[in-house]
Amino acid sequence: MKLEAVLAIVLMLLIAVPASAAAWEPTKPIEFVVPAGTGGGADQMARLIAGIAEKHKFSPRPLLVINKAGAAGAEGFIDVKGRKGDARDHTIIITLSNLFTTPLHNNLPFNWRDYTPIARLALDQFILWVSTTRPDKKDFKTAKEYIAAVKEQMGKPEQMKMAGTGSAQEDQILTIQLEQALGLKFTYVPFRGGGEVCVNLVGNHVDSTVNNPIECVSHWRAGRVRPLAVFDTARIPVGEWKDIPTVKEALGADVSYLMLRGIFGPPSMPKEVAAWYVALLQKVSETPEWKKYMDDGALKPAFATGLEYVKWVEENETLHKELMAKGGLLKK
Repeated sequence: MKLEAVLAIVLMLLIAVPASAAAWEPTKPIEFVVPAGTGGGADQMARLIAGIAEKHKFSPRPLLVINKAGAAGAEGFIDVKGRKGDARDHTIIITLSNLFTTPLHNNLPFNWRDYTPIARLALDQFILWVSTTRPDKKDFKTAKEYIAAVKEQMGKPEQMKMAGTGSAQEDQILTIQLEQALGLKFTYVPFRGGGEVCVNLVGNHVDSTVNNPIECVSHWRAGRVRPLAVFDTARIPVGEWKDIPTVKEALGADVSYLMLRGIFGPPSMPKEVAAWYVALLQKVSETPEWKKYMDDGALKPAFATGLEYVKWVEENETLHKELMAKGGLLKK
């Protein structure tokens, strides 16, 4: 779908919907597709939205979370792209930045213009995490201490391992940015989801990760992992996150990145159907449960719909092309 067509759909959503059209609501369970594994940030957010909608009776039918993580999320995106008619109207997909990275890296037949933009819910942070229970007893208290150890091990059989979600996805892009900025080399180890990534850090199968806050926070509070630096231009301003320095503060490297947490519908979703989902997500975003989740998980509030959402997505597609080209991750 061309950008002009996407903008036309968005403009229709901004026009007042007639009373008869506005009466649309789901008549069967809504499939809420997660193009990532269980336990990660996207999975947690989708399940929270489904739970809030049920608790507050925002939807007459339940939202059923379905994980389709294959091929770095391509399984989920391609499935949703093919939904038509009634199945189209009862399907939404939560998108992280694999909306950009997966087709760019694998040259797959989809991109964001194929889908119906519904809402940007938030922007997610990334943090450099290490284990506090390493078998070698090394307990890295600062990012500088860890990076010094990384440099010592470069090129050796025991070269430091950085874990992340997927290959050529957000986590590997950040790892490459850190390598290029500081002259490092990690062995990058991909997993299917952020929850699995943090579990492998806790189990000391890898040396560090660049997880989202929500994916490692429970292990942090249990004392099993430690956050060393946040990949943003400023510190996270809420709760216990305030004490974590930025990568620039900790290491002098100007490396930052924020990830999309947004919702799309299948292609050609009718305007009254998309408007119903916009209203649902707006109501979810105003609940105390959602606001607590945002603070607990250090997510940046960034609710947007319509042209604002489309413009942001278009700009970030360009940004990801640049970052992936710099990291050698674009499909040849």
